[in-house]
Amino acid sequence: MKSKIDRVWDAFWSGGISNPLEVIEQITYLLFIRRLDDLHTLEEKKARFNGSGEIANPRFLPGQERLRWSHFKNLDPDEMYRVVSTEVFPFIQRLGQQPNGENSTYSDHMRDARFTIPTASLLSKVVEMVNDIPMDSRDTNGDIYEYMLSKIASAGTNGQFRTPRHIIQLMVDMWAPQPDDEICDPACGTAGFLVAASEYVREHHPSALTDTEQRRHFHQNMFHGYDFDSTMLRIGSMNMLLHGIEAPDIRYRDSLSEGASGDTEKYSLILANPPFAGSLDYESTAKDLQRTVKTKKTELLFLALFLKLLASGGRAAVIVPDGVLFGSSTAHKSLRRTLVEDQKLDAVVKL
Repeated sequence: MKSKIDRVWDAFWSGGISNPLEVIEQITYLLFIRRLDDLHTLEEKKARFNGSGEIANPRFLPGQERLRWSHFKNLDPDEMYRVVSTEVFPFIQRLGQQPNGENSTYSDHMRDARFTIPTASLLSKVVEMVNDIPMDSRDTNGDIYEYMLSKIASAGTNGQFRTPRHIIQLMVDMWAPQPDDEICDPACGTAGFLVAASEYVREHHPSALTDTEQRRHFHQNMFHGYDFDSTMLRIGSMNMLLHGIEAPDIRYRDSLSEGASGDTEKYSLILANPPFAGSLDYESTAKDLQRTVKTKKTELLFLALFLKLLASGGRAAVIVPDGVLFGSSTAHKSLRRTLVEDQKLDAVVKL
C-alpha cells in the first residue's frame, strides 16, 4: 500500500502539485466522497433488509446517482474529471451548508473544498488508489493516513505540523487516558494527540466501546480539537474519522482569543504541542490570559490557557521550548511560580 501511495505522490509532483499539504487535502476530499457513498450503500442494504425500500438517512437524493463514487470511478478519465470537478465538488461544498449534511463536523470543514487536481489522468490514478484502500478496516485506514501525514514532516518546511509519533506516544502513555476523560488539544493540527489517546483507550479499556453510554461519550464528547488553519481542520477531522471516531469536536478557533473563554475548567486532560513562534494579535488575546501572564510570547500564553481550560484535578502533557524553563523575564518567572506553587507540576521531561 505504501508503494501505491508513493506512486500517487510522484504523480502529483510530476503533475505540478508539490505542496504535500495540498496533495493530502485533495486525497482527503476523495476519501470523504468515497465514505459518503459507503454510508449510502449501508443505508440501502438496511432498507432492503427491513423490506421497507425507503432509505432512512440518504446521502444522495434521487437524481444524484452520478455523483456517487461507485458511479464515477468507472467512467473514462475525461468524463470522470468533468463530473468530479463540476458536479461532485460543488455537491460536497453544499453539504456543509445543510444542517443534516453528514451529521458531523466533517461536512462543515468541506464547505470551502477546492478541486486542484490539474489533469484527468492524475485524477484517474488517484481515484484508483483511493478505491484500493480497504475502508472497512480501521487499522488499515489509520495507518495509511498516518503514512500520508508523515510525508508532511519529511517535506521540511511544513514539519512544524507534525509531532513525532513516538513522542506523542510517550506523552499519552504517561497520562494514560481513561474512558471518562474529556480530552482537548487546543492546537490540534492533524489531530495526532487525539488519535493516539483514542487508540490508547481502545487498547486498555475495551469495555468502553461495549457499554452504550461510554461508547456515545467516546464518539461524541471525549475528543476536542481547535485550530485556525482550515486545511489542518479538514485533515485532522479525516484522520479522526479514519481511526474510527465518528463525531469528534474539531472546530475552527483561535485558541488564544476571547472565544475560548467558554471552555474554562472543562477538560480533564490536555495533550498539546502548541506553536511557539508565530505572530500574535495582542488586541484579540483573551484578557484573562494577559492577567495570568503579561506577555506576547505564544508559548507562555498557551500554558496559561491550558491552566484555564483544565478542570480541577485535570492533567496536561505539553511540549514547551527551553525558554519556558529557563527564561529570565518577569513573565517567564511568574508562570513558573504559578506552575510550581499553585499547580501540581509532576515532572519536566527533557528529551
